[in-house]
Amino acid sequence: MEWQMRAIRGATTVSENTTEAIREAVTELLDELEQRNHLQPKDMISVTFSVTRDLDAIFPAAIARTRPGWDGVAMLDVQQMHVEGSLQRCIRFLIHVYLPTSTPIYHIYLRHAANLRPDWSLPQQLHEVQQVVESKV
Repeated sequence: MEWQMRAIRGATTVSENTTEAIREAVTELLDELEQRNHLQPKDMISVTFSVTRDLDAIFPAAIARTRPGWDGVAMLDVQQMHVEGSLQRCIRFLIHVYLPTSTPIYHIYLRHAANLRPDWSLPQQLHEVQQVVESKV
């Protein structure tokens, strides 16, 4: 089986700038990332988290490091460039991972961040699966 380095994107939003709200959103985002992509931390090369300037209660990487196996993954937190009118209280990630070339990638966009990439958001992906199932029935 041939493997290659792949990139996975994702984002979510939080309701408020608190440690609890950020922890809940990052945990939900990473749970979905691991489940949908069948990822193992040992296959991850690096993760870059970016947060909008209105989030500073906790680093997303600090939350990720508490997950089993994630403490050995190179991670970086950065502030997202501010653009007037852009989505507020948003956490994004870019993960580089080794995966088999035949493995599909699912980019994870949750909560209000689903509006950033509706073509990649989870509800859109589920809708496509439902259409395929219905067309075969």
